[in-house]
Amino acid sequence: MDYKDYYKILGVARNADEKEIKKAFRKLAQQYHPDKNQGDAEAERKFKEVNEAYTVLSDKEKRSQYDRFGSQWEQYARTGGNAQDFWSQYQGGRGGGQTRTVSPEEFEQMFGGGDFSSFFESLFGGGMGGRRPQSTGGFNGSRSVPRTRAAAEVPVSVTLEEAYRGTERTLQSDEGTRFQVTIPAGVKTGSKVRVSNAGGMGNIILVVTVKPHDQFQREGDNLRVKASVDLYTALLGGEVQAPTMERPVILTIPAGTQNGRTFRLRGLGMPHLKKGGEKGDLLVEVEVKLPTALTAEERELFEKLRAMQK
Repeated sequence: MDYKDYYKILGVARNADEKEIKKAFRKLAQQYHPDKNQGDAEAERKFKEVNEAYTVLSDKEKRSQYDRFGSQWEQYARTGGNAQDFWSQYQGGRGGGQTRTVSPEEFEQMFGGGDFSSFFESLFGGGMGGRRPQSTGGFNGSRSVPRTRAAAEVPVSVTLEEAYRGTERTLQSDEGTRFQVTIPAGVKTGSKVRVSNAGGMGNIILVVTVKPHDQFQREGDNLRVKASVDLYTALLGGEVQAPTMERPVILTIPAGTQNGRTFRLRGLGMPHLKKGGEKGDLLVEVEVKLPTALTAEERELFEKLRAMQK
């Protein structure tokens, strides 16, 4: 089994700081990304190798072990980080704490066949690392999400229409891997959607924010909206159109309807997140519009109506 020089893979000096390592990684990740090298097995191999190197060198603890123990750094971690246990397995038999470098053949005998990546995954798991997510605010399209073993919370913003119908988002890891996640219908601000094994990146939790709407107001799973009604319909009764999230519906207005009266339309609100097929209600608030710029004849008629009320 060949020892991999992570510094050489990223093309940085052994004393490179975190900023230099990240800069080198991003450049190489873009160069060898599968989206730009479809069908190129060598580019795919280098892309994985670059990811592996960055995962170790970007983590202070793993990098420290790697710098101290070289090609046997994983075995040090396997002993629970106990240096005495580690060195006791590799002493050259001359006593006095003297040590020697284990050959690739000996290393393979101790841990079995396979490449370095298989050892890496057995040590750190499929998630490859444990850095916390780096939040850059809400998003509507692609977003960077770091690889993590624990469930990382990722904020996501959706429109009310998307919350009504359900939607998808394309997320992107720090390493450039893209994957689709589904946001179910009925989510509200504060909803948490768990995504297991997102694109091989481990578990993530989407924390949803629903953007305000210029027409509808959300009240739990109900929606409130205003419907404009002219004075004559409010006085005499009639029909008006009321907006919904899908298409306008006809609302019957009884004679003598007062401004601000609210009508409840069952099942025309937001979907219940945990009750498939069920929806809240639509609350339609009447907004009576008074006529303006009256003609002389209209004004005369209103004057007569006012006189009749005395």
